[in-house]
Amino acid sequence: MVKYKGAFWRAGGIAPDLKLPDVLPRFTNEAVSIIEKHAASKTEDPMMLYLAYPAPHTPWLPDDEFIGKSNAGMYGDFVVMVDAMIGRVLTALDDANMSDNTLVIFASDNGPIWYDVDALRFSHDPRAGLRGMKGDAWEGGHRMPFIVRWPDQVKAHSTTDQTISFTDVMATLAAITDTSLAKGPGPDSFNFLPVLTGQQPVNKPIRGPVVIPAGNKVMSIRSGPWKLITTLGSGGFSKPKFVKPVSGGPTAQLYNMATDKAETSNVFLKHPDIVKRLQAELAHIQSVKQTRP
Repeated sequence: MVKYKGAFWRAGGIAPDLKLPDVLPRFTNEAVSIIEKHAASKTEDPMMLYLAYPAPHTPWLPDDEFIGKSNAGMYGDFVVMVDAMIGRVLTALDDANMSDNTLVIFASDNGPIWYDVDALRFSHDPRAGLRGMKGDAWEGGHRMPFIVRWPDQVKAHSTTDQTISFTDVMATLAAITDTSLAKGPGPDSFNFLPVLTGQQPVNKPIRGPVVIPAGNKVMSIRSGPWKLITTLGSGGFSKPKFVKPVSGGPTAQLYNMATDKAETSNVFLKHPDIVKRLQAELAHIQSVKQTRP
């Protein structure tokens, strides 16, 4: 097993009362307590709970009751434990009669470190067919689930092809709570409430391009169906990290995400006009601050 996987402890100081296997239950207990106290207070003020589990990042430390519950080894068992902890939080909302009036957002921060050998060993692909992994410019590095539950506001089982960023949560929550934001904070935060409620036209982007850095000075920009990566290679953990261009070949990567989410066909040379437009958009975003509409 790769040395940074499994159960391990990094060197360094640690709080005297911190027991690493107790981290997820403790996070969950704190979250449940906050929900219970809010319900008991009978206040009309809204509650904001940000619950940032460190799992399923390493070290993988599933409780005994979850060991062997998945078909993906210790990693899978830890994911099952995360699901169970989230279930406890949702149950707390139910018990407090808060579920019908609570917006729940579930998301992740980046892709897994999951090599081909892992996929073969466990017959499991946590990237769902996407290319790359954590740290890469390819989709497997940063295309994350963004799951929302909001009864009577968001249609159950609905999906959208709109591209958003985690930065957009701030402007969206401000819109939901009717809070005005100054133009200074969060210039890259855009309100996607119309997407949640189904009011945003499918063919009209809710925000401008999304720019994501990967690796050493490698950038990607997603605008509509098109995605440009400024170099060849992953730019991150996956091999090849960097590829030297050959004479007459592409110097960067361009993919049509509407037809090629797995990024198998680099069409950089076929669409010079799109490449030029995306390069200009990227340069503009990097050089000036966006202004929220």
